[in-house]
Amino acid sequence: MAYQWIVDALEQTWSSIERTMAPRDEDAYDLPTPCPGWSVRDVLSHLVGFEIMLRGGPLPEHEGPWPEHVKNPIGEFNEAFVEAYRSTPGSELLALFRTTTAASLTALRALSDEEWEKVGWSPEGDRPYYRFQETRVLDSWIHLQDIRDALLEPADDHGPGEEIVLNRFESALPYVLAKKAKAKDGTLVRVNLTGRLARSVLLSVEDGRAKALDTSHAVPDVELTTAVALFWRRAAGRISADAFLRASATDVRGDEVLALAFAEGLAIMI
Repeated sequence: MAYQWIVDALEQTWSSIERTMAPRDEDAYDLPTPCPGWSVRDVLSHLVGFEIMLRGGPLPEHEGPWPEHVKNPIGEFNEAFVEAYRSTPGSELLALFRTTTAASLTALRALSDEEWEKVGWSPEGDRPYYRFQETRVLDSWIHLQDIRDALLEPADDHGPGEEIVLNRFESALPYVLAKKAKAKDGTLVRVNLTGRLARSVLLSVEDGRAKALDTSHAVPDVELTTAVALFWRRAAGRISADAFLRASATDVRGDEVLALAFAEGLAIMI
């Protein structure tokens, strides 16, 4: 199967969530996570609910105003599932997570290459199905880290999930620089990431659009060096722009105003 690597990334990520939560008592499910407004239970509820929704399950009814952390229609149906499972005991919710994700993996393994490549609905607009499932990896992998952070047990999670997350966030950097940070034409920014998936990305703005360059002899307006783990946490909105820039593992050289605008625009998860 051409897209087996996506299935592998989902399986590894979901299995890690299950192994992390299996030995926990009920109190662990109520711990707050870095995901605004959500506990560990809420994160699991979201993951369960989204997979149920993808298989045609009904959206739970919601009454009253949405919480402050709900910002868009995607957030609304996510929150509807979170509220629906909020009183479910942790052990029952984890069992539901196990059976729901297993069913999803079985369904994904049965898809033809043509079905993987079919364009249809996704939270980002119409996209090929493989792109949508890459987004499921990104969402699930970040939530795995949310759970670990809530338990005060952060851990490296090297594998296909981490690679998909880093590649997706890297691909968004031109948009962040040109559209969110509103960098002017001629701006040159270099982002250096340190760690197992280390990379250096050089970005240039021309005609209001940014693109990656292989090389340049010019001195960048901003050179930002940071750890991979800080980069994805900021891109996922789990730490503030100020905390990201002031972290001991982050070094910023050049235009501080542009660096701040870039860091603020870097939070790109829906």
